Amino acid sequence: MQIRVVIVEDNHRIAHALAQKVSLDSRFAVRWMAANGQEFLDKLADSPEVDLVLMDINMPVMDGITATEKLKASNPQIKVLMSTIFDDEDFLLRAIMAGANGYLLKDEKPARLHQAIDEVLEGGAPMSAAMAHKALQIIRSAPSLLKNSPTEDFNLTPREIQILEQLSAGHNYQDTAEKLIISPSTVRKHIENIYQKMRVHSKLEAVQLALKNRII
Repeated sequence: MQIRVVIVEDNHRIAHALAQKVSLDSRFAVRWMAANGQEFLDKLADSPEVDLVLMDINMPVMDGITATEKLKASNPQIKVLMSTIFDDEDFLLRAIMAGANGYLLKDEKPARLHQAIDEVLEGGAPMSAAMAHKALQIIRSAPSLLKNSPTEDFNLTPREIQILEQLSAGHNYQDTAEKLIISPSTVRKHIENIYQKMRVHSKLEAVQLALKNRII
């Protein structure tokens, strides 16, 4: 069954370019599009069969961050991948706090977009490399992470720690597999084990907890 994708974007040209990118992979189908957050929520009420939303941020009537927050309050199972031109820390933090599952810049290649959709649906939190770096800066500067609180190693293996280090640098599954000379499926299995041991549900949570406990 195809993955049902919705695009929320106020620029008509960009919306259709995104739809073309998504449709290059036959596993994904763009069901419909909306020009702002309010239109998206209205359409969703009539057509709720959605797996993933590609959400712009700066839109009239209702912005993408507000729309994401409202969506997650009523339909937390629907994944949201922010697709934006903004590489600003404030937008990134607000999007994460609203419940976004990933954050991509609009200039990503089709293959990276498809990969990010796969990662989100597998429980990951994909980000453009520049945004992953900014996310780490936010985490490292958080006062709560600077306290000398007791640490925990979660019984992580050396290989699992290596994978966490790769994730913290913004590398995806394929890049991590190539750098560690293992298969992508092995990376996924290690990440599943990491999630279970650390009791987290996303790469960002795992990296944040690893930094807090000085594992990486």
